Amino acid sequence: MKTKEQLTPEQQRICLEQGTELPFSGKLLQQQGLGLYRCLLCNSRLFVSDTKFDAGCGWPSFYQPVSEQAIRYLDDYSLSRHRTEIRCGHCDSHLGHVFDDGPPPTGLRFCVNSVSLIFENQESGEIIEG
Repeated sequence: MKTKEQLTPEQQRICLEQGTELPFSGKLLQQQGLGLYRCLLCNSRLFVSDTKFDAGCGWPSFYQPVSEQAIRYLDDYSLSRHRTEIRCGHCDSHLGHVFDDGPPPTGLRFCVNSVSLIFENQESGEIIEG
């Protein structure tokens, strides 16, 4: 597990302080390889590449997590309207938000900050921090 001291200021702002990266700025937005998306802080499995889709929103989007336990859901009223925040189910790192405008089969869009993720490419073995 990464400590606060091991994180960049941007990683701290997003993962520990519930921040949001600028749209279309994340390194993993255009990532197309086959593999696994893990939590930056604790390396827990969160999403597989088969569930990623282009939502056009500016953040990596997925229609389902790897398991029910992978994600924790919290009510968020920070913008004077209700949203559902998503956090890592293991370490509580802020990931982003989930919306009900995604594709089948779930109809959900897990809109995730690239900075909160690590991508593990199953073909090359390359590890990319968002």
